[in-house]
Amino acid sequence: MAYYINNFNQKIAYKYTKGKSPGIIFVHGLNSDMQGKKALSIEKYAKKNKLSFLRFDCRGHGKSYGKFENFTISDWKKDLLDVLDNITIGPQIIIGSSMGGWLMILAAKARKSRIVGLIGLAPAADFTTYLFNELPMRVQKEINKKGISKIKKWNYNYVFTKKFFQEGGKNLVLKNNFPFNKPVMLIHGLNDKDVSPDISQKILKKISSSHIQIRYLKNSDHQLSNQNELKTINNAIDNILCLI
Repeated sequence: MAYYINNFNQKIAYKYTKGKSPGIIFVHGLNSDMQGKKALSIEKYAKKNKLSFLRFDCRGHGKSYGKFENFTISDWKKDLLDVLDNITIGPQIIIGSSMGGWLMILAAKARKSRIVGLIGLAPAADFTTYLFNELPMRVQKEINKKGISKIKKWNYNYVFTKKFFQEGGKNLVLKNNFPFNKPVMLIHGLNDKDVSPDISQKILKKISSSHIQIRYLKNSDHQLSNQNELKTINNAIDNILCLI
């Protein structure tokens, strides 16, 4: 485990394996971290193929600095750009899981010359917009009135702030078209109850790449972590590498 110290003197935990280009960066989901099955499986793939690989924890997650409720999508975008700019070298493929799928699009917009391919795993683009509407009215009112509220969701206890949703609104990627003529692969389970498979369709319509595909997995849910699903992710990396 290593740490990148950002310009606020805050630690971002990461693990970097040196290798060939293009490198791969894995971006975890909301309230997740870099220790999940997908991250470790992709690391194994990268080592086998001698590709450089980076996984890291956004602030407020895993071993990185701070508490979840003190950060927003804007902060996590900065974390991804910080590790991209300061740790990795050369062209990169970003693989984003859930919230990481939103962050990878933001990074591709900000660093178009560095990013040569995207793989979204149940990508939760713009999720703050629909998440707020899914919250009980009591929680919505508390967030609007007090600026903060606690709720149990997805088997976790969350503290959501008004700023969390406001910053989400400043980083929406499904409002405008995004010219990105590089390979994009989206993988989504049709049994996903957390992020609708329709979100991948919306991303497809907004990214004007001639190399964009969606793979729907009929019996898969949001996790995408069983052996067949992990193989599908590896196949997607193979496909992207062939197109670069």
